[in-house]
Amino acid sequence: MPASALYILDLKGKPVISRDYRGDVDLSVINNFLPLLLSLEEEGMASPILVHEKVTFVYIKHNNLYCIPTPPLCSYRTCAYVVCCSLYCFFDLYQPVVATTIRNANVALIFQFLHRIVEVFREYFRELEEESIRDNFVLLYELLDELMDFGYPQTTEGKILKEFITQEGHKLELTPHIPAAVTNAVSWRKEGIRYRKNEVFLDVIESVNLLVSKTGHVLQSEIVGSVKMKVRLTGMPELRLGLNDKILFEHTGRTRSKAVELEDVKFHQCVRLSRFENDRTISFIPPDGEFELMSYRLNTQVKPLIWIESQIERHSHSRVEYLIKAKGQFKRRSTANNVEILIPVPADADSPKFRSNAGYSKYVPEKSALVWNIKNFPGGKEFVLRAHFGLPSVESEQGEGRPPIKVQFEIPYFTTSGIQVRYLKIIEKSGYTALPWVRYITQNGDYQLRTT
Repeated sequence: MPASALYILDLKGKPVISRDYRGDVDLSVINNFLPLLLSLEEEGMASPILVHEKVTFVYIKHNNLYCIPTPPLCSYRTCAYVVCCSLYCFFDLYQPVVATTIRNANVALIFQFLHRIVEVFREYFRELEEESIRDNFVLLYELLDELMDFGYPQTTEGKILKEFITQEGHKLELTPHIPAAVTNAVSWRKEGIRYRKNEVFLDVIESVNLLVSKTGHVLQSEIVGSVKMKVRLTGMPELRLGLNDKILFEHTGRTRSKAVELEDVKFHQCVRLSRFENDRTISFIPPDGEFELMSYRLNTQVKPLIWIESQIERHSHSRVEYLIKAKGQFKRRSTANNVEILIPVPADADSPKFRSNAGYSKYVPEKSALVWNIKNFPGGKEFVLRAHFGLPSVESEQGEGRPPIKVQFEIPYFTTSGIQVRYLKIIEKSGYTALPWVRYITQNGDYQLRTT
């Protein structure tokens, strides 16, 4: 993925910072991006990949920020290996990080590189925004030089970059030597790490995205999972992680075992992809400290873990009454913690009154919502909330429909997909023993239940 230049733009689309790596592409091509994006969005044809003549723009969006690279379109011999990668950051309605190219390039690699840039900037600035960009020009130029060299991605691991690019206030300091990890095959971990107590913490976290109709039918459901680790190990250990992977079980003839078919699996750069493709073994030398080892998705029919039944009775010009029933539809031995149920109410409601057999309730007028909090919600239990609101004597105009009920929760020691860590082996030449700790958590993602 050779790239010619990177840019960071202000909210008017003017370059704030630019870095030319190859000098082989007219940098004014960036002026075509914003008009092209606006025109396609007006036509309802916006795409993460935009094309203008021989230039392709590829972008991602972070918060209110678009990240856009452009991979090459043409395959003419005269433009072999000519790629312009332009990085744009706007900070309002249109704020992309953009890469441009006029040569056939690996678009997936460009996307990944832009995500890594955003992650590195966030590690340094906490949040990527216009103020942090303007306050750290010197640091940004140093990072851009280390992240990419002559148009090719180089060191993209934030922890390693922080060893030789340090920040004090708005100033930059360079250490007299570059860490060996930068030039090693294992660029994400330095040598000589020592711990008195060797430990590995592994969290399997699943978020449930759910949309339920008023009649109780599941319209959309999805499980988005991640495996996060905190590693405190001496030396340069190799770890091998075994999951109840359906494809692995089929290869080994264990079709009767409970297995999970993972989709859209994405690994940290430390994982040996060739070995995973060959025998589904997750083998890696981990970075030191906290990192996300992998993420996955399951497009599967999910039964609502917390079911909400609502009855809303509106009395014209006087009051509105709510009867809300919440039931835990997960295993009885599990308990959901810090459950928060947000029930929309009319914007002109007043004089709230509540009564429930669990938790506590409060009216949040700035959200036009009733919030019901239940600290501990055991599986199989059902709780009831009754609420009463007064309405003004002059009835306001009714909207097109009520917003959906939203639910937040966290269920420890439980996974919706049934994924399990079968083993976690730690191999290090010194032969020390280490303690692996595994934890499972299921939480809400975009979890909504419609009432109209």
